[in-house]
Amino acid sequence: MRLSQKTQQIIRDTVQEIFGVDAEVKLFGSRVNDAARGGDIDLLVELPSITAEVERKTMQLIARLQLRIGDQPIDVLVLDPSTPRQSIHEQASLTGIRL
Repeated sequence: MRLSQKTQQIIRDTVQEIFGVDAEVKLFGSRVNDAARGGDIDLLVELPSITAEVERKTMQLIARLQLRIGDQPIDVLVLDPSTPRQSIHEQASLTGIRL
């Protein structure tokens, strides 16, 4: 995994700050591959219950993370029980590493 322990902690804390303590976050995509270079930070946020204002909270999460870990590309998928499942969600769930 190509994220420092400090960055992982910042991501975990920020996700829980915005989505609540029950939110879980996984890193997926190129950053889980130690041999790869570059790439954005792809995150899957999994929520146990339906959450209001998911789009606003997602944008808030990205903005706070960019302020806290630096201005770099961050993509966030949010999955709650009301989210229609797509193949990207399944891929992220299967290949992601929980932070």
